[in-house]
Amino acid sequence: MPSVLVVEDESSIAELIAVNLRHNGFRPIWAMDSVTAQKDLDASLPDLILLDWMLPGESGLTLAKRWRADPRTHAVPIIMLTARGDEADRVAGLDAGADDYIAKPFSTKELLARIRAVLRRRTPEQAGEVLAMGALVLDPTTHRVSFEDRPLKLGPTEFKLLHYFMGHAERVHSRSQLLDKVWGDHVYIEERTVDVHVKRLREAMAQAGTMVETVRGAGYRLTITPAPVAAGATTEKIRT
Repeated sequence: MPSVLVVEDESSIAELIAVNLRHNGFRPIWAMDSVTAQKDLDASLPDLILLDWMLPGESGLTLAKRWRADPRTHAVPIIMLTARGDEADRVAGLDAGADDYIAKPFSTKELLARIRAVLRRRTPEQAGEVLAMGALVLDPTTHRVSFEDRPLKLGPTEFKLLHYFMGHAERVHSRSQLLDKVWGDHVYIEERTVDVHVKRLREAMAQAGTMVETVRGAGYRLTITPAPVAAGATTEKIRT
């Protein structure tokens, strides 16, 4: 039974979430503040974290950044819950390390759909051949990526994104195609989410020299030897 750490200071919301999680095969764990949440994480890692932005003490944004920087909690999926629903706040939440973002008020049906989608993305590929681009190697069976025999640390979504890119190298993929192929069920996922995860992927692969490029008006491409950009060319590095 997948466990979900619900970090929410409003007891009525936390109780509603917990009831729906139990009825749908999840084991909820409730923490009403950052201190309790950290103690729960120190005791046992959940399969997913539902994290409210506004909390007593440290904010959810601060917690997300800290947990993403900690090797022990780095790969635990995080969905942020917040009443802050404008684009700047959504981007801030994703940049802090959240895998998804839900603005209040939300339906329990939508919440459950997003939880299932994030957990599906977290699950590594169980079979498939080892992929290589120069010294960059991805093994879907062991869920490991290395460059010149040195391991690279990728989050679960970045791993799936790189896996797809390496399986279709030098091709241009639109955001909608990547959402369909990497995220699968993307009913609730915005295309801006692709930009955030591509940014994380590029940062994780900085030492590899393998370039993720954006082709204006078309999408993204993975190439091991990016061509020089001539005057008037339509290709540039992703700067999101």
